[in-house]
Parts: sequence; structure tokens; C-alpha cells
Amino acid sequence: MAAQVTETGSLAQRYAAALFELADTKHQLDAVAADLGSIAGMVAESADFRRLINSPVLSRADQGKAVAALAEKAGLNTLTAKFLGLLAKNRRLFALPAIIGAFRKILATRRGEMTAEVWAARPLSAEQQAALADAIKRAHGAKVSMEVRQDPALLGGLVVKVGSRMIDSSIRTKLQKLQLAMKGVG
Repeated sequence: MAAQVTETGSLAQRYAAALFELADTKHQLDAVAADLGSIAGMVAESADFRRLINSPVLSRADQGKAVAALAEKAGLNTLTAKFLGLLAKNRRLFALPAIIGAFRKILATRRGEMTAEVWAARPLSAEQQAALADAIKRAHGAKVSMEVRQDPALLGGLVVKVGSRMIDSSIRTKLQKLQLAMKGVG
């Protein structure tokens, strides 16, 4: 299993680097980044889309037709649409979430940004997101782009991951620590 994850990671890095170079050459970095953000949202929200990209049963042609229709319906950039078609043709759609993450990291590095992953129990308002981004910027001294996800299991609070550092101030974790302390384990 670990070998498969590593293989997917290096595969994602290669595809993301190729897409980045092509988008940079064609001066379409912002458009492709926006498209990838939309696609990431689709992956997160649609079980059908996740089945499409992960299904070994669907043929290359079927996956290609499906992503072409999706790209047209979503109004994706031509470069992004062709890239999705290439992934389908090469049977690499399963790596799409990892490719999107790798592309975002390359773009953030180019722009001198840090990426922060944030999990919150409830949606954060624009003001809350701005305040959090400002706090992370002050702590790390770099511009911050945030990926905010919702996880109701947290009950309240936040989990913030910046690079290899994770700060967990969720109520779920605090309750788990309290439970362990009451058992005499902690």
C-alpha cells in the first residue's frame, strides 16, 4: 500500500509539473489554477465524479467522453480540458486529486506563498478566513493561500496544517484528551 501511495505521489508530481510548465508557457496559470479549484470542488462534492475517476471498469474512451462533457459543461479552459482528456487516455484519472494538490504546491512556491489546510466544524465566513490567513502570515512570514474544508466531526474549533506543522484546537481532540486524562492514561 505504501508503495502505491509513493507511486501515485511521484506520478502526480510529474503530471502537475508538466501541466504547470505548459500553463506557464501559454500564460494561463491563473485560468488553469481556477479550473483545478473547480475540479477539486467537484471531486469533494460528487460521489459520481469520484466513481468516474477511480473506476477501473470504465474504458478509456468512456472516461474520456465523460470528462470532455464535464469540461464543456463546466466551461473549463481548453488546456485544462485537454489535460483531463490526456489523463483519461493514459488511465491516470485516479491521480487527479493528487495532481491538483501538487500543482497548487508548485504554484504557491512560485508565488512565494504557503498553503494552509484548514478543517472547521462549520463553514468559515470571509472575515474569519481573512483573520486566520493574517494570523498564519504573521506566524510564518509568508503570503498564505488556504484550503478550507468542513468536518462536522470536529464539533467546534479548527485543525490547521501548514507544511509539516499541525495545530489541532478542535473540541473533538480536547474531549479525547480529557477522556484519556480521566482514565489515567494521559
